[in-house]
Amino acid sequence: MKKIEAVIKPFKLEDVKDALAEAGITGMTVTEVKGYGRQQGHSELYRGAEYVVDFLPKVKLEVVVGESNVDMVVDKIVEAARTGKIGDGKIFVSSVEKTVRIRTGEEDEEAL
Repeated sequence: MKKIEAVIKPFKLEDVKDALAEAGITGMTVTEVKGYGRQQGHSELYRGAEYVVDFLPKVKLEVVVGESNVDMVVDKIVEAARTGKIGDGKIFVSSVEKTVRIRTGEEDEEAL
């Protein structure tokens, strides 16, 4: 099993959710986060004064899938989240050693 974490622009969340639902992915966790990458934030003007926004609002999406679905899920997220502009986000894939569904006690692939 693999855990896929995607940090994307907030307005792209619905597009990504719909793309994953079409692909048969039924569960995900979404967290509102702030951060920055290479762009290091940006400057804005407010009432004539310039100020720097260091941490930009993002959405972190977490999905755990079987090994066979990893590439498909990553591709769906990339297609749905891409705007072609700076700050589109990143996807991280890591291994999951064990999964347990609390209600039933099912483990690993059955728990997904």
